[in-house]
Amino acid sequence: MMERTLQIASGHGLHARPAKLFTQAVAASGHKVTIARPGGAALNAASILSIIAAGFENGDEVVLTVEGDDEERVLEELAEFLTTDQDEAAG
Repeated sequence: MMERTLQIASGHGLHARPAKLFTQAVAASGHKVTIARPGGAALNAASILSIIAAGFENGDEVVLTVEGDDEERVLEELAEFLTTDQDEAAG
């Protein structure tokens, strides 16, 4: 299991579009991935309902945890997604 603490970079947080893209990337990884606020309850990162309900905003600190084979690569890819402004990338 590997984890990393990082900040949400999307200008409007993990609203519908970036949340959908993130949860799709998590599901495609085939790994068990959780996301949580520091000290908070871990949420299934593949669940769009959990992600949207959590209300992650720009600048929020989160702990991303990945379990499975090649977890370091998967953690890096998902962390890069969260630390990139997906609103800006969409144009």
